[in-house]
Amino acid sequence: MDILATIATTILEQMQKPTLSFLIAGMMLAALGSRFEVPEPVYKFIVIVLLLKVGMNAGISIRDADLMSLLVPGIGACLVGIGIVLIGSRTLARLKGVSEIDGLATAGLFGAVSASTLAAGMAILDDEGVAYEGFIGALYPFMDIAALVTAITMAKLSAARKTATNVTINAGGTMTAGGPRRAPAEDTNMIRDILVETLRSPAISALLAGLALGILARPETVYASFYEPLFRGLLSILMLIMGMEAWARFAELRKVAHAYILYGITAPILHGLLGFGVGMIAHELTGFSAGGVILLAVMAASSSDISGPPTIRAALPEANSSAYVGTSTGLGTPIAILSIPLFIALAEVFIRL
Repeated sequence: MDILATIATTILEQMQKPTLSFLIAGMMLAALGSRFEVPEPVYKFIVIVLLLKVGMNAGISIRDADLMSLLVPGIGACLVGIGIVLIGSRTLARLKGVSEIDGLATAGLFGAVSASTLAAGMAILDDEGVAYEGFIGALYPFMDIAALVTAITMAKLSAARKTATNVTINAGGTMTAGGPRRAPAEDTNMIRDILVETLRSPAISALLAGLALGILARPETVYASFYEPLFRGLLSILMLIMGMEAWARFAELRKVAHAYILYGITAPILHGLLGFGVGMIAHELTGFSAGGVILLAVMAASSSDISGPPTIRAALPEANSSAYVGTSTGLGTPIAILSIPLFIALAEVFIRL
């Protein structure tokens, strides 16, 4: 009972903090039919500034980081991204009313990372005075790319299997279905194209640019004078936008199977617990901080809202965007952000913050 009381108290306290309250305010504005809106160019500017800030902070920290301390959580993040897609392929993609390609596209977004959710998690931990590794932002591409490549590859292989048209009657009376066999080089080229497309996406590009600047240059002055002071204010506006967007996307979910609603509600929590477990392993092996464990769980709980949708749309044009974008933005993102206090509470119980 003490554990449940601790978790409940932490969640209630965090709901009053700026990051979560701005998200809830955005949802309320949309629910009340407010005409408040933030222009698209402003939204893109905010995202770029936040990702450059996260990337530079990670790059600056990587300079002095121990290789093993970075490698273990990096591999863990990659495995979590792949694992989330594999779980989705065995659950959502097999439910009634869900096509395999739509299910995999949705699982890919849920395995990838939301920049806004990661930024929200960092802000909440900063407010609480919970320390975390500065290189945590460098784990973003590990999980993001692994999930997107896995989901798109599985979806394309599934589509290729379904296009088999040649049927051969064997001597024993059995039938063998087959079509033109894909050459290994074709699969290699497909994976390479997915990697290139993902790396070129705005979110990943901004993050990697900041990462490179942090490692190779000396951006501390501009980081401290421009990016750091703007971070919290811009994040609050982004949370308003995300809340309004989430409410607007609820309407799209009515067009698809109820399975997506169930998945959108439960997946962020389950994926976050998976990330928390992997973070605990890294904690035991390398001394990965409690804050790092929390943020790894936050990344696992999140679903991509910036880099993922255009990547999925370009690679899988046949997938239903109402399904994967509606589920991700309408349910996945707000639930992931609102679940951050849960992971903080778990860290208090198991790691003793």
